[in-house]
Amino acid sequence: MVVVGVDEGLFSSDFRAGEKLAQLLIQVAGRAGRAQRPGEVWWQTHHPDHRLLHDLINGGYEAFAGDELAQRDDAGFPPFAHLALLRAEAQQAEAAGAFLRAVRAIVEDTIADGSRMPVELHGPLTAPMARRAGLYRMQLLLSSASRPALHALLDAVLPAVHALPEARRTRWSLDVDPVDLY
Repeated sequence: MVVVGVDEGLFSSDFRAGEKLAQLLIQVAGRAGRAQRPGEVWWQTHHPDHRLLHDLINGGYEAFAGDELAQRDDAGFPPFAHLALLRAEAQQAEAAGAFLRAVRAIVEDTIADGSRMPVELHGPLTAPMARRAGLYRMQLLLSSASRPALHALLDAVLPAVHALPEARRTRWSLDVDPVDLY
């Protein structure tokens, strides 16, 4: 069997892309041979020395998973953190950015008021897909090791977010435990 174009999974902006690629390659390898007929799996890549591929070849999924979990722990990604992604889309990039900056200010004020909510903020940042359907896209990522703290913070700030004047000039959404960061 041949798997073409594995590089997309090696260098995606989605932090789960490596995991999805590893699962796909293990699944394909499991179907390559049957009973006494061994099979071969070929991967097409411009990066044959990539860590993920070496982990799979030399140690199987367990080696990959160990490395991946260590990296996610260092980066503060699931399963070691809980995420909420606030996305904003507008016809002008400045409108989406202004909305998310206002949201960030509300969140920072709430945290500064002694709420002791251990939440980190990242952004506002341009989304990995900066434009879609003619709209500029930006996002604000909230991360916490404590799910209750993250939810308490969201409960505290959402009424103020809805009341923002910028909220009416921007299409926005909140994604708790986002499957991807697009």
